[in-house]
Amino acid sequence: MSLFWLILGSYLFGSIPCGYLLGKVRGVDLRCHGSGNIGATNAFRVLGIQLGIVVFICDVVKGLVPALVGARFGPGWGVLAGLAAVAGHSWSVFLGFRGGRGVATSTGVVLALMPKAVIIALIIWVLILLSTGYVSLASIIATVSLPVIALFLQAPWIYFVFAIPAPLLIVVRHLPNIRRLRNGIEPRIDIW
Repeated sequence: MSLFWLILGSYLFGSIPCGYLLGKVRGVDLRCHGSGNIGATNAFRVLGIQLGIVVFICDVVKGLVPALVGARFGPGWGVLAGLAAVAGHSWSVFLGFRGGRGVATSTGVVLALMPKAVIIALIIWVLILLSTGYVSLASIIATVSLPVIALFLQAPWIYFVFAIPAPLLIVVRHLPNIRRLRNGIEPRIDIW
């Protein structure tokens, strides 16, 4: 397998718009409801818990599988495949280069490359969500902590090729959420 085909295949696999497709099964276009995002958080809000869980799992798998396949050829290949999958999810060729925020797909990549980091990031995510009720804020803080977590776990240097740009991409994809947080209009989840 050449690196070109791995990256192209990873991008196309990541581009599969799971949330959009599952929404269509229910007769709902996620792009026209809630945040307009095709990812798991909007799927939870619009389609309900069960389909939200399915979308989340599908989006995680979209990052996990390419990174695992790439890692069989070397750590750098796993990183590049993971980045391509996240890019596919965020800018899906099947949806006119629009897509989700990339959190669940990035989680799949990190699960393949640094599984311990996922546990730490998940703990951070849960703590922020429970203390604020904001999924977007929890996602942003958990993902930007990834480079620090990777450093703490003494991850191979090549993993920082993913651990730095992926969180930056997620922050950029969350800019509308950041504006809503700043203006006090970001939707919260009632946890208690």
